[in-house]
Amino acid sequence: MFSYQGSKHLDLHRVPKRSHGLQSSLLLYLFMPLLLLVTENTAFAEKVQDTAKHVIISPVVLQEIADRIEALGTARATESVNISANITEKVTRINFEDGQQVKTGDILVVLEQAEEQAELKRAQAVRGERKLALERLQQLEKRQLSTPDEIDRTRLELEQAEASITAINTRISDRIIRAPFDGIVGLRNISVGALVETGDLIATLDDTRQIKLDFSVPSIFLSELKPGLKIKASASALANKEFLGEVKSIDSRIDPVTRSIKVRAMLPNADGHIIPGILMQVDLLRNIRQALVIPEASLLPLADGQYVMVRVENNGKDTVEKRRVEIGLRLPGYVEILKGLTAGEQVVTHGNDKVQPGDVLDVLAVDDGSVDISSIIKAQGKNAQISKGQKTAGDNP
Repeated sequence: MFSYQGSKHLDLHRVPKRSHGLQSSLLLYLFMPLLLLVTENTAFAEKVQDTAKHVIISPVVLQEIADRIEALGTARATESVNISANITEKVTRINFEDGQQVKTGDILVVLEQAEEQAELKRAQAVRGERKLALERLQQLEKRQLSTPDEIDRTRLELEQAEASITAINTRISDRIIRAPFDGIVGLRNISVGALVETGDLIATLDDTRQIKLDFSVPSIFLSELKPGLKIKASASALANKEFLGEVKSIDSRIDPVTRSIKVRAMLPNADGHIIPGILMQVDLLRNIRQALVIPEASLLPLADGQYVMVRVENNGKDTVEKRRVEIGLRLPGYVEILKGLTAGEQVVTHGNDKVQPGDVLDVLAVDDGSVDISSIIKAQGKNAQISKGQKTAGDNP
């Protein structure tokens, strides 16, 4: 028995759908080498662009430096006194305000002196009477109507009257308290009408136009101490502002307990910023010299010594070479260079740990004090993050 099997010709409209997947795989296989070639060329181009290393450099400068001996000192006024009375009496007048600048001889306080003024007038009257009596006797002597004994006795009485006036004036002077020198008066401790006794503190008076700075130095440095030695002083209470001065005198004895010697320096204080009693950090400057200095951040410490990355020009490009240096004195943030560099050369300060000798440099800034390096570093960090994010986003299908 026979049955109809249909046409044996191929019907393209009835090809299974999976044949399309086969065609896609075939196309991907044919174009894969081209896609890999494009990807490799793009990566190579990006690598070429990133070849230059981003760095910040700093010049090698010649500046004055000095070895330092550190100490702590106490500031004192050039002249200082506690104003007090040397008698017990009532205050009748006060002629100064707290913190007032006064001159030598200015009247500060007046004490009660009515009794002394009355005695002065009486003594002056007696002196006038004795003086007239002496003049009359001298006229009578010319006519031989007086004796020498009478004249001598009257002359002595006149001298006694003058001595009494001098004594009374001294007592009055004790009741007028004057400024012994130019200076600034401190806080007053009395009021008008108060009874002050001998030795009571009325106020303080300090001459702060110059400041005496007393500090102790280990005796091992005794041979280097001498008048005229330069110092720098600062205080945290004064925002670490530096004051320049020099050694004025050195004590004649070494403390047998601490084995240190006291030194006194003088600091100009025309603006009055330094207040007596303030604690100050002192740097004695010795062996002052001109030296090459670079930022301490540019050093690369290795097992066999210290190295720096130096900017050099090679075929018109900024490149870097590794150079060994010999360092000397270390300063805050800087270091002295004894050998290996010359003034005017430039060393890498930021990014020196990421460059190799011969690398091409992309100099972001020159750290010579005229630019804000921190803002440049922050901006560079943000750019790197943005660039990394763009690459990550580009890798996603």
